[in-house]
Amino acid sequence: MDLEQLLAGIREGRRAQVSRAITLVESTAPRHRATARDLLTRLAEDAADREPLAVRVGISGVPGVGKSTFIESLGAQLTDAGHRVGVLAVDPSSVRTGGSVLGDKTRMASLAVNPAAFIRPSPSAGTLGGVARATTQAMSVLEAAGYDVILVETVGVGQSEITVAGMVDTFLFLTLARTGDQLQGIKKGILEIADVIAVNKADPSDPAREREARGAARELAGALRLVRGHDEWAPPVVTCSGLSGDKVDEVWAQVQRHRADLGRDGLLRKRAEQQLAFTWALVRDELDQRLRHSQGVRAVQDDVRAALLGGELTAPLAADRLLAAYDGDRAPG
Repeated sequence: MDLEQLLAGIREGRRAQVSRAITLVESTAPRHRATARDLLTRLAEDAADREPLAVRVGISGVPGVGKSTFIESLGAQLTDAGHRVGVLAVDPSSVRTGGSVLGDKTRMASLAVNPAAFIRPSPSAGTLGGVARATTQAMSVLEAAGYDVILVETVGVGQSEITVAGMVDTFLFLTLARTGDQLQGIKKGILEIADVIAVNKADPSDPAREREARGAARELAGALRLVRGHDEWAPPVVTCSGLSGDKVDEVWAQVQRHRADLGRDGLLRKRAEQQLAFTWALVRDELDQRLRHSQGVRAVQDDVRAALLGGELTAPLAADRLLAAYDGDRAPG
């Protein structure tokens, strides 16, 4: 792969080159890692002079909340306003096979063909470390290609929200009114990391549903007062309809308000702290890869597996044996 050619294509915003670059930084193949590091180093040099900073927004929500519909509506409004929008959709992967649904281009059909938008479904491959590495680096590629708004859609399950919240400027949580108890299924942890909350499917053509959405928004606003300190940013709770596009612009206005509250210094400080956390994520990811490719580990892993399944070894002893095999690879002479 010609690095200079790839860099030139990214800087010119050529979609094929952008796709190739993201494929490269997502790859776990050892032969691709050195090239990916060189590419990202060059892109980081470009980013030092880039103004203004791109807007990075993480979007998550309860199952069935309509994340993709909302993102398509928001993306259309942003591109109409002159923005270039990149969407990184972290899809659920099979823990058993590593396969991924990757259906977001189908669900965002109009945005997928919009020349000012770029949608990239990225399989999580069952590892949050993989999500952190691939998604953070894909954002760098998109920003270098001139995309000034990056939307990251999460799997929406468990720890993935925390992972994505740690790589964006603003974390937007979408929820629904029709969940019986409005707070049911919404963990306290989500309320603690959300910067903006929107109750979706508040369609003005259905007055009853719109009233329910406003009621849910009031209840969530009350819950937030219990989990947030008085000196912290108070996440606004708004209603919208991703399907009709109603009040989606108000949601975006709240994202912009949160960004203004951070200020440039706060935004730079937040990104610096994220880079520190990302560094350790890269270290853990690299150690995981080295462990998996260790010849010493491969030599003993079948025996260790058999001994574990047969009850001859406990998990701590099995772990010690695998680590000893890994350390043996690196022993001098």
